[in-house]
Amino acid sequence: MSQNNFPKLHNATWPGVVGKGPDSEPPLLIETMLEYTAKAEVNGIKFDGVDVGLFDPSIDLNDPDGPKILADKVAKHNLAIGSVVAPIWGGPVLGTAEDRKTFLEEVRKSCVFAQKLNDSGIRKYGVVRIDSASSPEQYSKDPAGSQKLIVDTFKEAAKIAGDHGEKLAAEGEICWAGMHSWRTMLDTLEAVNSPNLGFQADMSHTFLYLLGYNEPGHRILPENFQWSDRAALEEGLKKLTAALRPWTIDFHVAQNDGTVHGTGSHDKTGRHCLATDPNGRLDIVKDAGYWLRDENGNLTKRFNHICWDGCMFPNSVMHNQQTWNDILAVMIKVREAHGWSA
Repeated sequence: MSQNNFPKLHNATWPGVVGKGPDSEPPLLIETMLEYTAKAEVNGIKFDGVDVGLFDPSIDLNDPDGPKILADKVAKHNLAIGSVVAPIWGGPVLGTAEDRKTFLEEVRKSCVFAQKLNDSGIRKYGVVRIDSASSPEQYSKDPAGSQKLIVDTFKEAAKIAGDHGEKLAAEGEICWAGMHSWRTMLDTLEAVNSPNLGFQADMSHTFLYLLGYNEPGHRILPENFQWSDRAALEEGLKKLTAALRPWTIDFHVAQNDGTVHGTGSHDKTGRHCLATDPNGRLDIVKDAGYWLRDENGNLTKRFNHICWDGCMFPNSVMHNQQTWNDILAVMIKVREAHGWSA
């Protein structure tokens, strides 16, 4: 049995939806994701909770009873709720003024939803996750103007979050404008400069910052880098995490094979791999420590839970209970290595 009870171990529900749909496989509804999460068990240890995308077909932000319906579904499985994802993609920041108004309204509704989850007692920690809902290609047409729009909109969004007692976490994923490289992400965070906006690190997505896919000039690893050079990889991770760790308020454990991948409507993003994938480039347990510990090796304890994120697995994989047991097993190892008791 693990001696550490923090950070709490969460599974994400949105992999049942992201990359699924009419041009892919049918989505897995949240009830199904909750069942697999609750059934996972390793040496008597289970998941503590779930992080939830508020865009699941089962969730309607406009339904005043939505938070209670969700809370009841999750509580039935003896799970908690942590971070939630705001469904802001109908309001791309680099779109029209009306689009940005839509973006901010979705942030507001998500914060209200999160507040009601808090009031119900099912949620005691976590953030509201956002991105810019815009592509790096759009950004590149006018980098300075695009960056100003993103910063100004995120400032307004952070104020809304603060008004509702929430914090926003900007997702470090290369497919989103203003967060498509580590330097640009850092510029965005520093320019917004709000206590209500931080960074959401995903070991798979954020890992690709090292390779400069959407901003070659910002790559950290050399162009002739070989995956066998673990020492160089670790130096790259040290540089990356030194820059973004101080901003990190939400964290996903994940695996990546160093390539980009996408299915359905979610394209050109980091390839999430299974925890046991032999092609995975990360030493999950060790490399999680670069985010969970400071440069002196001390635990940061910046957040009370960590979450596994594994989007775009085939449904056959997701309907296999062993998939979730394997994921839980590596999450337990991360907590044993970088957790604490409270």
